[in-house]
Amino acid sequence: MAFYPLTLEPDEGTVLVTSPAFSELITFGEDRDDALFRAQSALFVALAGRILHNEEIPAPLDRRPATGESIEVPALIYLKTALYRLLRQRHQTRADLVRALGWQRESVDRLFRLDHKSRLDQLEAAFAALGSTLHIDVHEAA
Repeated sequence: MAFYPLTLEPDEGTVLVTSPAFSELITFGEDRDDALFRAQSALFVALAGRILHNEEIPAPLDRRPATGESIEVPALIYLKTALYRLLRQRHQTRADLVRALGWQRESVDRLFRLDHKSRLDQLEAAFAALGSTLHIDVHEAA
């Protein structure tokens, strides 16, 4: 599980949502639940925009903050952004990953498209090509 903190504030009859992790994440809802629902799409857009523009993506929190609001990152999006962050951390490019995997460029590009349903085995192969492995845990819901 991974989370990003959110700030919810009343704003002229609606609830304004921002995030300290993403200055570009701004949305609103009619109430708290609607605002949190819309924040999911706003996070998706913020992450996709940063990938598109080759900008840094901050590391998510590994647990829900004890206070305040937060948004959970869906597993597939978490894996795609973790791969992106790892590539940037190692100062490598997608072209480096293409060469390491021996795949077509479009196949590698899909790993970074948040709207594409990449397969887990493809993501595992990409992490392995970068010398990393995935460890997945399952826990009882709190």
